[in-house]
Amino acid sequence: MMPIYEYQCSACGHPLEAFQKISEAPLTDCPNCHKPTLQKLISAAGFQLKGSGWYATDFKNKDKKDKPASTTTTETKPTTTDTGKKSE
Repeated sequence: MMPIYEYQCSACGHPLEAFQKISEAPLTDCPNCHKPTLQKLISAAGFQLKGSGWYATDFKNKDKKDKPASTTTTETKPTTTDTGKKSE
């Protein structure tokens, strides 16, 4: 599993996403302007799961498997003609 890190160049504003190992040093050089001004952004950690591990077999399509087939039923409600007035 390799996290996806977000970077942005403070010189030209170029955004960048990079797959990196957790142990790798942060990127510093911008691929757009080639200056050493990349800054790692603080964001939710993104990652990509590959292969047929526990996620793919146990959780990936769980919602689709557990949902029952939809059936259409019509429900009729009795209609009332009572106006709520008392006869005298």
